[in-house]
Amino acid sequence: MKEVVPQEIPLEKVDIWFQDETRVGQQGSQTRIWARKGTRPRIAKQQQFLSQYIFGAVCPSQKACAGLVFPTVNYHNLEKHLQEIACHIPEGRHAVVLMDRAGWHVKNQLVIPNNMSILYLPARSPELNPQENVWQYIKDQWLANRTFDDAQDILNACCQAWKLFATSKDLIVSLTTRKWAQLS
Repeated sequence: MKEVVPQEIPLEKVDIWFQDETRVGQQGSQTRIWARKGTRPRIAKQQQFLSQYIFGAVCPSQKACAGLVFPTVNYHNLEKHLQEIACHIPEGRHAVVLMDRAGWHVKNQLVIPNNMSILYLPARSPELNPQENVWQYIKDQWLANRTFDDAQDILNACCQAWKLFATSKDLIVSLTTRKWAQLS
């Protein structure tokens, strides 16, 4: 951790953020549903290909999160998301943003705000990123087993789901706190 944080910043002023993105679209996820024994309930499953991507980040110690929705994943949109995260970092604090090694994450010309540093998770280890639990929860609760009319409908659903998640500080903490990621 110390190798990515600027030397002049004490560790007690550092927060850990977890960042990731997920696709939401017409070929969405299906989840289990309750039904009477012996019945076979129907669940909607679209065959079209429209989708949007939620870029999300959480900080369990600050009970904070930052999210944006885009039609594509690329390093330009990641930079916009990093700027959004930077706006949620309290004054006088520094963030270490943990993220995977997707191609658009490790681009050499990626512009990183001054109040954060990037720390990459080991390759092929999504289980280390608690943001994956957030995606599972959001999809299970608000985005699964439904159909979308168009890209705007998907965008609206993504924004609504993120807002519902973001308003529950206890949920942010319970889904994303990891003992191994504690600085104190």
